Amino acid sequence: MQKTVRPIRTGEEYIESLRGRNLKVYLFGELVKEPVDHPIIRPSINAVAKTYDLAVEEEDLASTKSSITGERVNRFLHIAESAQDVVLQNKMQRKLGQLTGTCFQRCVGMDALNSLHSTTFEMDEKHGTKYHKRLLEFIKMVQHENVVIGGAMTDVKGDRSKGPTEQEDPDLFLHIVDRDDKGVYISGAKAHQTGCINSHWMIVMPAIRLTEKDKDYAIVGCIPVDAPGITYIYGRQSCDTRSMEPGDMDQGNSQFSGQEAMVIFDRAFIPNELIFMDGEYEFASMLIERFTCYHRRSYVCKTGVGDVLIGAAASIADYNGIPNVSHIKDKLVEMTHLNETIYGTGIASSYQSHKMKSGVWQNDDMLANVCKHNVTRFPYQIGRFAQDIAGGLMVTLPSEAEFRSPETGPLLKKYLKARKGVDVENKMRILRLIENMTMGRNAVGYLTESMHGAGSPQAQRIQIARIMQLGYKKKLAKDLAKVQEKGEETLENADYFKRVFKLDNSKE
Repeated sequence: MQKTVRPIRTGEEYIESLRGRNLKVYLFGELVKEPVDHPIIRPSINAVAKTYDLAVEEEDLASTKSSITGERVNRFLHIAESAQDVVLQNKMQRKLGQLTGTCFQRCVGMDALNSLHSTTFEMDEKHGTKYHKRLLEFIKMVQHENVVIGGAMTDVKGDRSKGPTEQEDPDLFLHIVDRDDKGVYISGAKAHQTGCINSHWMIVMPAIRLTEKDKDYAIVGCIPVDAPGITYIYGRQSCDTRSMEPGDMDQGNSQFSGQEAMVIFDRAFIPNELIFMDGEYEFASMLIERFTCYHRRSYVCKTGVGDVLIGAAASIADYNGIPNVSHIKDKLVEMTHLNETIYGTGIASSYQSHKMKSGVWQNDDMLANVCKHNVTRFPYQIGRFAQDIAGGLMVTLPSEAEFRSPETGPLLKKYLKARKGVDVENKMRILRLIENMTMGRNAVGYLTESMHGAGSPQAQRIQIARIMQLGYKKKLAKDLAKVQEKGEETLENADYFKRVFKLDNSKE
């Protein structure tokens, strides 16, 4: 297995660990020589670096002791050993959202490791494979080295009415194209992969229910991000080229941003010891459901970003001299209500976790889906309120170059004054931050990704419908109404209410 020179501890050490890699990254049609130093890419790297610094600054929140290695490890690499572990993931995610105002890109890797822990265990139980042992060895290595794990799940899909083997081009879903006694070779593509370039390792996973004819697509494995045969095509973000302009005001958030890229695999190699599924197609849906269960409540991160946006809206109201106007106060209250509703469902899902066969703790699926469904709506509403409070100047504000100009600068300082004592530049910076979060670079993570990440809104509704136990609820109603009917109620596989009424989640 690949080894870093030494375990990474701080954000600065993490940034240095990314230098000198042989990554094939294209941005604006050109090969990027050193991604770390590219002005568009660097803010996303800074956001990941914050996950290291938080583990140093708030050790109990962002790190914990692992029973796998016996070492203290970053919480993003930890396998949850209790419901409290799952809860603390959410608390850490909210804090990082507050500190960065963007996506910090490590939740996919964390959720992939935890969902694979239980899935590989149950695959081995059925097929006598050795996937779980392989995974544990990999976890030992990454926990000790303290590296970043990315996850690649979403295929480009092609004709969405057809399955993987029905596509005109077989590469539209990632699949095995060759193998030898040392491992497998994979080709295909994964779309809008969060933080992939900023990771050290990438876990590839299927993203669709598979059948027996799709065995070659049932591949899960881990690969170094700089492995031969991998090409990255960097995704555009609204207003991203502002990072290449002089000054930092127009960026809104010059220090931090998210990252998405398309990943192209051309006979990329995964060695046997890093393969965690190879043809066991019937377990693809299990892995997907467990991963999305973790990941949908991971969207608690958006509440940390929401905290920043609420703060920005409150600041501009204060600068404009209207913090106590009733409709402004009411809008800030509504923004907070929406934000905390997201948090409440997400962290409730984590509190209601249960122990799996492998020993890892899995959060509640109903509340995870409700959390993510809230996220498909509420950030848009919060963003609307922020834009309402900010006013039209947010989108007609002249550039920083005008503000610095000896000709136009004095005019802007005269005519953009707010209440007495407020620096015009500070007002402009807050307006740019609101623009950044609601229609600029960081709107990618806060809005559109909130809609489609971890599955579309309809995907959550399908899951909610599967587990809402209507039979149980109808029986409650009929019993109270003294309805007498022949026949038995339909048996339901869902056990949501069993978890609701469990008296002590710590005892398994």
